[in-house]
Amino acid sequence: MPICREPASWHTTKKRSAKFRANYELQITNPIIVNELDIIEQLTIAAEQAGANLAPTYQEYMPLAFAIANSCGEAGRSFFHRLCSLSAKYRQADADKLYNHALQSGRGGNSLGTVFHLAQLAGVRFDKKLANLQNLQPLLTPTHTYVRENDVETSVSLPCFPEYRWPLFLQQVVDCGESPAQRDILLLGALTVFGATLNRLLSFVYGRKIKFPCLQTFVIAPPASGKGALTWVRRLAEPLHDALMESYSEKMKAYRLDKAQWDMLGKEKASKPEPEQPCMKMFLIAGDNSGAGMLENLMDANGAGLICETEADTVSTAIGTDYGHWSDTLRKSFDHERLAYNRRTNHEYRECKISYLSVLLSGTPAQVKPLIPSAENGLFSRQLFYCMPPIREWVDQFCESGIDYDRMFTLWGERWKCLLDALATVVSGINLKLTEEQKEEFNVHFSRIFGRAGAAHGDPMKSAVARIAINICRIIGIVALMRSLEALLMATDGIGRTAAEKPADDLVKALKSCPGLLPSPHIPHENVQDGVVPQFDLTVNSDDFHAVLSLTEPLYLHSCHILSFLPAGDSMQQKTSQEAFLDLLPLNFTRSQALQAGERYGIPANTLDSLLKRMLNKGQLVKSGRGEYRFK
Repeated sequence: MPICREPASWHTTKKRSAKFRANYELQITNPIIVNELDIIEQLTIAAEQAGANLAPTYQEYMPLAFAIANSCGEAGRSFFHRLCSLSAKYRQADADKLYNHALQSGRGGNSLGTVFHLAQLAGVRFDKKLANLQNLQPLLTPTHTYVRENDVETSVSLPCFPEYRWPLFLQQVVDCGESPAQRDILLLGALTVFGATLNRLLSFVYGRKIKFPCLQTFVIAPPASGKGALTWVRRLAEPLHDALMESYSEKMKAYRLDKAQWDMLGKEKASKPEPEQPCMKMFLIAGDNSGAGMLENLMDANGAGLICETEADTVSTAIGTDYGHWSDTLRKSFDHERLAYNRRTNHEYRECKISYLSVLLSGTPAQVKPLIPSAENGLFSRQLFYCMPPIREWVDQFCESGIDYDRMFTLWGERWKCLLDALATVVSGINLKLTEEQKEEFNVHFSRIFGRAGAAHGDPMKSAVARIAINICRIIGIVALMRSLEALLMATDGIGRTAAEKPADDLVKALKSCPGLLPSPHIPHENVQDGVVPQFDLTVNSDDFHAVLSLTEPLYLHSCHILSFLPAGDSMQQKTSQEAFLDLLPLNFTRSQALQAGERYGIPANTLDSLLKRMLNKGQLVKSGRGEYRFK
């Protein structure tokens, strides 16, 4: 049964984005299909009236077929022909052949959002009602991962993220994925890397503490299932890492020269201090590291760094060695706690008062337990988990385009680094500020997921939900900043070089014109006029806020799946039928939906009614109408 989501607080908050309110009303009217045929018909009419060719080349022609086939099935064939016929190259037989292929092996990564995007590129104008649907969030696309117990393989349905047009610089990374799951891990991986590079530049206040956009992400997948795409994401951080290592190399050359000259001084050494060896400042920190080495790497880099390993056992093996045991460093870094060590040999004491460590790991299901021994281990609640499905059919790996993805991601990383370098010259901090309405919706949404987690899984998942909330705030900040800087990042002349060459006051002027960025109110007005703005406040638009909030449900369910095979103390967390049943229910549901979900796990109607009654008495559910319930 597909999982039907409900954005929180639709019934409690009066002022809302018209776009998302319209989307929600469509979803509850028809929870299976969200008026796709009506939407594609209106899109087709708009394109025909404009005489716009949506697919001038094969690069648009193929995604258009998959987008319509994925969303509308066979019923969309006529609309595909009508859109293609606007091209002088249209051939009915060829279009039919491609559409048949799209129906048989459709890619979930393309949906009606792709058609909107192609229409916009072709210059099609929509009426206001239709334009409000262009970021339509479909139901969560289920993907299947597999659990093997007692030599029996069981399929587990887990949701993908809803489709959404992210900021262009981020979207180009996501679009490199070949499947919905691969697009999802590219999104999570890119957010983790970009957040790591922002570290102290971007912040927000949550739980009366200052938080920074440092994520810890763990992608779990069977061998050869596509998680290797995360190696491309690592390339986004390499230009920053390489620049730090090159600077260290130059400093070492100067140090060796000064040291050689100092060694030749003889008696004059007493009057001249010995040259100090520079710290090895790096950004990408090796997971194969000792506890002291990890702390030293972080302190040399002022607490900032990224561990990016494609095999999780690299980290778990290092932590398990006699000189490892830096699992506590990962746990402390999640909350940016102080890190310190004291060496007895030379009485050396070092510390960094705030840590900004980010982590991006991938591994097979068997690599989870060595790193996270039990549900009570603090790493479980701190990680963002994503479980990829195994491959079930052969995929052609010969790329005719000849694109070198490693090189392409490196170039994107260089552009991102140039912008960060330019920002560092004029800005010391950017502070995320949510509106009161957004805070209310955030709290209502998470309070219901928190209630469902407690009813289904108990304390371990309640802790995980509490920390997923922190990570969602981090993602909101990253997405909001990338949306704000979108024009600068996507400038055709290469914003990095342009921004770096601009005078500081010109760059500040450009930042002040970015949507969502405003000089912090405590900065004197005369300073703002003079172009001296070290602090900015950042706001997130309604669409991006809801898009990030919609990631909560899939991330929660992927964490529940990991919990199901983690030991809790001395016993295993076996997922009972009641827990699995509750995970299928949306935050607001009807008795008929509950009956359908219960059928999957053999829960009789009488037993179901008794369960709902007990949950009502315990305060875990609230009855919102006749046969209608919601998690409290």
